[in-house]
Amino acid sequence: MATNDEPPRTSTTVDLISTGTTISKDFPSESLKLLTLFYNGTGVFQIIKPEHNIKDSFSNLIGGVLKVITIERGKISCLLTVKPPTLNGYGGMHGGAVGAVAERLALACARTVVGKDKNLFLGELSISYLSASPRNVSLLCFVILILF
Repeated sequence: MATNDEPPRTSTTVDLISTGTTISKDFPSESLKLLTLFYNGTGVFQIIKPEHNIKDSFSNLIGGVLKVITIERGKISCLLTVKPPTLNGYGGMHGGAVGAVAERLALACARTVVGKDKNLFLGELSISYLSASPRNVSLLCFVILILF
């Protein structure tokens, strides 16, 4: 709601989440300014460079931290090295990178038993984040396909 210091607003359109986002007139102007500053600080409005805006560019990032040890039908083992591009702001492996690695390994393991002519997708993934792995740590990852 408007205070005595600010004139009443009608609904406002700003570039926050997508072009043409409508902000309620009941949302305080000061809060809107703070929210806009926050989103500007995260870089969400930055243009993605053409070399990064290509199909499957994320695969290079995640693939760059994995080294395959063994591949068998329904089983994969890899060495995961926590490198700077996968770190969060606190210096540990970012949760999104953990999820991306888990998805990549799950699909790779499924691919060992399903032909390339079949499309695969991961229907559900559940991860418990207990503690972030620090920079330059190497982890052994084992994936085993269990058929029901």
